[in-house]
Amino acid sequence: MDCNGGAEKKTCVTAVTLELKPSRDSPTPGCGLRSPENGTATEDKEKTDMDASKAVTPKRRAASGTGPAVEFVDPVDKVQVWVGETARLSCSFSFSGPTASCWIHNRKKVVVDGDRTRIERSTSGSVLTISEVLPVDVGSYTIFVQTRRGIAEHTILLCINDRPERPASCPFVSQLTPSSLVLSWSGPGYDGGSPIADYVVEMQSFGPAESGDWTVLTSECKDTTYRVRSGLDAQGEYRFRVRACNAVGVSDPSEESNCIKMATAGEPQEETPTEVDIVVDTMRKVKDCYNIHEKLGVGKFGQVFRLTHKETGRVCAGKFYRAIGSKDKEAAREEIKMMKELRHPKLVQCLGAFDTRSEITLIMEYIAGGELFERIVDENFDHTEPNSMQYMRQILEGILYLHHKNIVHLDLKPENIVCLNTTGTLIKIIDFGLARKIEPGKLLKVMHGTPEFVAPEVVNFEPVDLATDMWSIGVICYILLSGESPFQGSSDVETLALVTAGTWEFDLEFDDITDEAKDFICKLLKKERGKRMSCEQALAHPWMASSSGRVTKTLNKDKMRRFLARRRWQKTGKAVLALKRMTHLSNRSDGSDSPPSQVNDTDLGKEAKEAVLALEQQLRSEPNFPQALHNLTEPCGATVRMACVVQGYPDPEVVWLLDDKPLEETERVHMEYKEDGLCTLTLIRVQPRDSGLYKIRATNHLGRALCSARLTVAN
Repeated sequence: MDCNGGAEKKTCVTAVTLELKPSRDSPTPGCGLRSPENGTATEDKEKTDMDASKAVTPKRRAASGTGPAVEFVDPVDKVQVWVGETARLSCSFSFSGPTASCWIHNRKKVVVDGDRTRIERSTSGSVLTISEVLPVDVGSYTIFVQTRRGIAEHTILLCINDRPERPASCPFVSQLTPSSLVLSWSGPGYDGGSPIADYVVEMQSFGPAESGDWTVLTSECKDTTYRVRSGLDAQGEYRFRVRACNAVGVSDPSEESNCIKMATAGEPQEETPTEVDIVVDTMRKVKDCYNIHEKLGVGKFGQVFRLTHKETGRVCAGKFYRAIGSKDKEAAREEIKMMKELRHPKLVQCLGAFDTRSEITLIMEYIAGGELFERIVDENFDHTEPNSMQYMRQILEGILYLHHKNIVHLDLKPENIVCLNTTGTLIKIIDFGLARKIEPGKLLKVMHGTPEFVAPEVVNFEPVDLATDMWSIGVICYILLSGESPFQGSSDVETLALVTAGTWEFDLEFDDITDEAKDFICKLLKKERGKRMSCEQALAHPWMASSSGRVTKTLNKDKMRRFLARRRWQKTGKAVLALKRMTHLSNRSDGSDSPPSQVNDTDLGKEAKEAVLALEQQLRSEPNFPQALHNLTEPCGATVRMACVVQGYPDPEVVWLLDDKPLEETERVHMEYKEDGLCTLTLIRVQPRDSGLYKIRATNHLGRALCSARLTVAN
């Protein structure tokens, strides 16, 4: 590229001083540099230019200092609109140079569809516009901006005002007596952009004299549980449903509960399993039906990958077992068999399986919300005791279902409690690789688990039962409310010793926690498993059954963040139990496609990571001169400044030449290459023999460009 004083050139910038020194092959230093009669730069001399330029060190762009990659100007943290309106997420930034940017919504790249979603980009910002917003649009929108200095990001939370979605589950009945019962349910996946203020509980009576209409029992229930104390006949039959209320309005009703017969008081009440045909494919492999994407987790029992069905596009997760020996294969098949029986909204669901000679894979629903504890420490999450109680109730509901089937999970820990999505409050329990069914008359002993969460009977290799899970639930609740682990020692051995002793106490973080919550934990962390609360008792505990006197103070997240940092740092693939090395599943994996250190890869899906990494590629360009040199005529003895602006990425190296001879800096010749790309050459006390064709060559690995101008020094 030769910018040789043509009509398209821009006015030369003259703000910098550069001096010029001839190379060893040039005339005597101190004298002028004579130019040939024909001082025109031509491409046929490029080889000569390249050889000559080896005599000097190319000039590099001045260091950018320690400033940020980009400065965001008056950044907005939150945008709130009504459903159906247009949301405009605007982010302005300041940077003197090329930029590339992309938007990420809830771990996925925002795609412009032309109808509802538009992105307007400029050198100073980006605007994301979403027309006719829907509840699915709610969440965090992060803009990543790539510059020569690095990458920066800013997140805007989009809140949409709407009435809430209906409660995610039907009411579940527990504590059934001839005259009362307790209802529990899961809150809506999306609260409509404003907090849930109340729940409406409705009942339908059955019988010859009943109309079948729904009756409102209460419209001011503050929690996702309600004790029905009146209006129930000992021989009656009833169904229940609930609605959620926020400042905007009332949701549609939840699914209806099973028909409850009061005469069955005392008998276990559990949900009727949904009839789902789970197929184990013994003829094909996973890759025949699914596209395999990024790794989600890795551990002793195998690896978990995100999958998409080739025909339907449905996203799911695949657990690929390390089924090498016959025992491994049998364990894998036992887990698949168990998973096929578990149909509850609080448990991850099995969708299918593949069982071939070389590969055994479990297909499960994909849960995109991340670990519960990771969600809690997010700056946008309101961490309070009532919120914690809601999560504990959901855990109990899922474990109650397991326990009614005489299944003990045996690996309850924070990593195995995950959020259904990134915006709602629903959770699911995952990883049933260690779960076992308790057979009547048979003692079950296990030697696996995670030191901080296993019960004393596991460490002592004593028989386990359903109460073993209740200890782990107590530990999770303790950490949830305080950020501290009640049995954490300086090593696994010390931790296990503390668990065996069963000694613990409430630290200072519990000063703001209610007595009901502390009593709840005390009745779970009993060394003797027979004295621990059962799931039914825990769900009926005053902390769960009543909201009176409930504090709403925001809990400190600092200790929770330190707890998570320690969990990441630990070698979570191994644990010492009863002086024996064991391994347990770790739900995190760095994978082989880690992004640059500036990007938190745990917060992004694979496509989003690729979009962010592609920004650096978008910046790449050959050198060019948006502002070129221009011809000058100056008197003898004057100081001459020649200037231009060079762009390109990676940053080009530049060399100045006079009549194809490289120039070096001397007392009379100065060169400068500023951080903003401005290149200047200053010649002091010019002489007629300094006349000639001056060039600047910019080079990076993508290419090179030339810019030239003629200097004439008059006598």
